[in-house]
Amino acid sequence: MSRTVWIINQYASTPETGIGGRHYLLAQELVERGLNVYLVMASFHHMLHSPIKVGEKYKHSKAGKLNIIHVKVPEYGDAHSGRRISNWFLFAYRLLGLKRFVRDKPDAILYSSLSLVGVLSAERLARYYRVPLTFEVRDIWPLTLTEIGGVSPRHPFVWFLQWVEDRAYKVSARVISNLPGAVTHMMQRGMEPAKFEWIPNGVSVDEMERCEPLDEAFMAKIPRSQFVVGYAGTHGVANALDNFLSAAALLRDYSDISLVLVGRGKEKERLQARARSEHLDNVLFLPAVAKTQVPSVLNMFDVCFIGWKDESLYRYGIGANKIPEYFFSGKPVIHAYSGGSDPVEQFGAGLTVPAEDPEALARGILELYRMSREQRAAMGNNGKRAVLERYDYSRLAAQLQAVLFQESTVVRE
Repeated sequence: MSRTVWIINQYASTPETGIGGRHYLLAQELVERGLNVYLVMASFHHMLHSPIKVGEKYKHSKAGKLNIIHVKVPEYGDAHSGRRISNWFLFAYRLLGLKRFVRDKPDAILYSSLSLVGVLSAERLARYYRVPLTFEVRDIWPLTLTEIGGVSPRHPFVWFLQWVEDRAYKVSARVISNLPGAVTHMMQRGMEPAKFEWIPNGVSVDEMERCEPLDEAFMAKIPRSQFVVGYAGTHGVANALDNFLSAAALLRDYSDISLVLVGRGKEKERLQARARSEHLDNVLFLPAVAKTQVPSVLNMFDVCFIGWKDESLYRYGIGANKIPEYFFSGKPVIHAYSGGSDPVEQFGAGLTVPAEDPEALARGILELYRMSREQRAAMGNNGKRAVLERYDYSRLAAQLQAVLFQESTVVRE
């Protein structure tokens, strides 16, 4: 009889409701490895494009052989809504009801932040079933709340979250993170270092290879005769795209260099208005495409751009889905980043320049522009090799399975 895993992530999604992403892909790969997997998520959160309607408290559905459990929570306005916080507590409370709703007893439980509150319920479930609990950290809370959100470390809610975080490190059998340097912080909070395992965000190589073509009208908008530096993804504050536009202003005299942004987000209209007001004719905004078409978009770039804010929190590393997607494209990456554990630098997959430094970014773009095609191709090949060897979700699932069941075959660097 196959072993059963419960993966609990309040902010998970399926391809039908959101982007799918890390936990959906890992869960599907674990199913392929013969495990019986339940992926537990909220019926609503602000990152879903199609929330699920749940009549009672829970809804069970299937995605192939993968079991999906939606836990009913109220809808709210945006990421800053107070109801979002109340949903953390409701989701945590309703996790305990899974004992009655899910018939398959787990052999291992994985609980993923960023909502810390639910790990208390995951701990109770693990004790009830007498199975190991693995705690996953994707955003370090409450550190993110204090260092980026500006909330006082003395705020009572921060104290509570700090107590939860510290307890999670203590009671969990294993702790994983997509942030390679997070172990330093965790050890400072009292975690035994032997508990830690880095499991990065990755890509499904099979999915990337089955990419869908773009329509001719979309393709015609991207200048084929120019050197294209492209960004594909969310247009949000964290993506530091003003830096990209500022670099474009410094490059306006290079008529054969175009900067292209593909995607959607709350910052897009403002960025478009800025580009118009500054007459940045070398910048092109294009609409978002289906996830299955992203590899086709990246194939039209000469260089892929990703940038970050200059925040001290990034000293622990980053876990962007975009980086392995960029790597798989075989194109060099220009990375505006000032944090730790830089994968672009580690794998020689492009150039890294300081975050929020337009002059440095413009110089980096020009350096890539002046390279030979062979030099850029070598960087791109380094990135693609890194995906095949380190970021393929089929390999990451094998690593996760080893962690969940305390096996000795954990894949390491």
